[in-house]
Amino acid sequence: MLAYGANSNGTPRNGYVKLNTFSVWQASWHGTLRNLRGVNVVIVDPFKCSLQETRRFDTFGEQHAATELRSYLQKVKRGGIVVVVTADEPSRYLSSALPTLTSMGAHVADVKHRGAFGFVAQKGFPAKTVLRKALTETASNDNQPHFSVAITGAIYCRSNTCTYTKFS
Repeated sequence: MLAYGANSNGTPRNGYVKLNTFSVWQASWHGTLRNLRGVNVVIVDPFKCSLQETRRFDTFGEQHAATELRSYLQKVKRGGIVVVVTADEPSRYLSSALPTLTSMGAHVADVKHRGAFGFVAQKGFPAKTVLRKALTETASNDNQPHFSVAITGAIYCRSNTCTYTKFS
């Protein structure tokens, strides 16, 4: 996962989410790819390590986007694997989604204008969340938030209660 923030000088920045070395989400600022501004969510099938779906929430341009993001994340089943990656500017209208993000282990209230963040989480297990963030435009452009995660172990589900997935 590689997140990016926009910058004032037009320097190109790229972002991506890869599963099994294949890009399942890509975007760029002043690059060759579409700029998918805001918060982007990738739902992963943990059994196949494949993409189930992606959604974008323009938390810079649309005042209701954070409310939609919050509702979307709340509907993810317990045990579901979620990758979140930001692009351009995610913080402007993010406030109503912050409690839900925090409940997933992603404390991002401190991310400022044109900062960036990304995380992978297993819904219902916030201690397992891997979060990277750059708080400002400068920080985001100096060191874009990124990480690699291996999802190992097994998931056992009964009655929508899932347990044991380990991120390493």
